[in-house]
Amino acid sequence: MNDQSTKTTHFGFRDVPVGEKQKLVGQVFTSVARNYDLMNDLMSFGIHRLWKRHFITISGVRKGDRVLDLAGGTGDIAALLKPVIGPEGEVVVGDINAAMLGVGRDRLTDRGLVKGLRWVQMNAEALPFPDASFDAVTIAFGLRNVTDKDKALAEMCRVLKPGGRLLVLEFSRVRNATFGKLYDFHSFKVLPRLGRLFAHDADSYQYLAESIRKHPDQDTLKSMLETAGFGHVEVRNLTGGIVAIHRGYKL
Repeated sequence: MNDQSTKTTHFGFRDVPVGEKQKLVGQVFTSVARNYDLMNDLMSFGIHRLWKRHFITISGVRKGDRVLDLAGGTGDIAALLKPVIGPEGEVVVGDINAAMLGVGRDRLTDRGLVKGLRWVQMNAEALPFPDASFDAVTIAFGLRNVTDKDKALAEMCRVLKPGGRLLVLEFSRVRNATFGKLYDFHSFKVLPRLGRLFAHDADSYQYLAESIRKHPDQDTLKSMLETAGFGHVEVRNLTGGIVAIHRGYKL
């Protein structure tokens, strides 16, 4: 009988039992939590900060909105959302990894960003909120690490109010073949060595590069959002498709 003990999924380029992936991913992010900004700089050539600002600019989030930011443990997206939603709004920062949440909460508290922020450890596949709880859901560079993406997307749709928006920022499929070869060389030859040099952790950086290649491409993820119940799904490629923003609405 094919149950949770025999089903497999990918952890980077390895096949592992479904029940083990969450633990393995957790170990990676516990390992990289203190160096997460460095990791993103190494993986994105430092451009991730511009991508995130653009992500918020086109989000449609308004003053007073209640936003769920998933895989948001670093606090990067929450910090950008806070001035947009204003004092009447709220950002609930959700992350499955306690170490990541701790890093983000400490970082934003040091910056004086406390009011209107809640930090909750949660699994994106089983969100602890009632239906129609949020005006928007954001997830930046986290969906590819979720074991059951279809289940998580359905949960995101469930907790959104009618007309609410889901925004996904994620590494995606490079469109130009020559650029893709250079990007592959950086990802698999350079990045793990940089991880070993700067973070003393080559394996985690190797996994993160592999996880990007296993993530659904732009068109596949668009179809997954539509299957989960989102309409008017738009895809915007950034930096030649290294990343893409998917935006969909709960109809």
